[in-house]
Amino acid sequence: MTPGGGPMKECGYSEINTSGSSPMESSHKKKKTAVKRKWEVFPGRNKFYCNGRIMMARQTGVFYLTMILIMVTSGLFFAFDCPYLAAKITPAIPVIGGILVFFVMGTLLRTSFSDPGVLPRATPDEAADLERQIDVANGSTSGGYRPPPRTKEVVINGQTVKLKYCFTCKIFRPPRASHCSLCDNCVERFDHHCPWVGNCVGKRNYRFFYMFILSLSFLTVFIFAFVITHVILRSQQTGFLNALKDSPASVLEAVVCFFSVWSIVGLSGFHTYLISSNQTTNEDIKGSWSSKRGKENYNPYSYGNVITNCCAALCGPINPSLIDRRGIILADMAQSVAPSNGLTMYGSTQSQSSMGQSQETPVLSEHN
Repeated sequence: MTPGGGPMKECGYSEINTSGSSPMESSHKKKKTAVKRKWEVFPGRNKFYCNGRIMMARQTGVFYLTMILIMVTSGLFFAFDCPYLAAKITPAIPVIGGILVFFVMGTLLRTSFSDPGVLPRATPDEAADLERQIDVANGSTSGGYRPPPRTKEVVINGQTVKLKYCFTCKIFRPPRASHCSLCDNCVERFDHHCPWVGNCVGKRNYRFFYMFILSLSFLTVFIFAFVITHVILRSQQTGFLNALKDSPASVLEAVVCFFSVWSIVGLSGFHTYLISSNQTTNEDIKGSWSSKRGKENYNPYSYGNVITNCCAALCGPINPSLIDRRGIILADMAQSVAPSNGLTMYGSTQSQSSMGQSQETPVLSEHN
């Protein structure tokens, strides 16, 4: 009742928004928390296809040239030489050639499309923790920034190995790792960057690279030998000039194979030597384990046996990729990436359900 005796009017109460955000702002936040795949914010200079399943270097022009040369030369051989050779010699020739081409293309694509062993960059928390460890080791109590030392020494099988600090990835590189200037990544057991396959060659794809160049050597010698055989058999029937006129494709195949077989076979022999001694191209070029540096300078990674070294390089297990290319990352976290100082969230192995917790991945591993 009111003081005048009349009935009290009903009053409506509305909840006061104490969060300080309007409905438009909350909807904007929902849009901002859209998820992305980690390959979309990958800091290195790489191309990704099939939603991150395929990883290549950005410079892929020479890779496509490699595929064209292999496919065109093989196609001409099967179209113009194999029918005559199968009829005159044996039908096994096109079968063997087909198996070699299939193996060459399979190993090429596996080398080109896979992660060569890229090491994840340090997160801001990991980089800050590394700086704190260095300050404590040096007895520094000042709050100023102290750049990390350029090298760090570890002992592997009695040999002292220097680990270099990468100022781009903010990590001490593991033994045998190196930073590729073209892809802008640190690669584990880095061998070299190969433009012919459009990718770096490292720990995770070296065996496929070796099988590619070895099978390509067999294919090149195979095609060259049977193209010459084809021309010789035709020349015995119609003469040499008429044989060349009757099979002009054979001339083109012979020229391509003649000029490429030397480099391909030579490269296969060089990498066979590297595998037998458990070295990388990078180490061989630098002379890291050369006897010229002294008798005490030896390769700590060699098992001392050719067969064991070959088995370790070609038959050992393939480690899983250290970069979670298809992992989930929130869009607002992706916007917090700071490419100017090289610190990103890409190296983190956080899942979508525990994105708010810090889970650090180890950035240093020793390989004996």
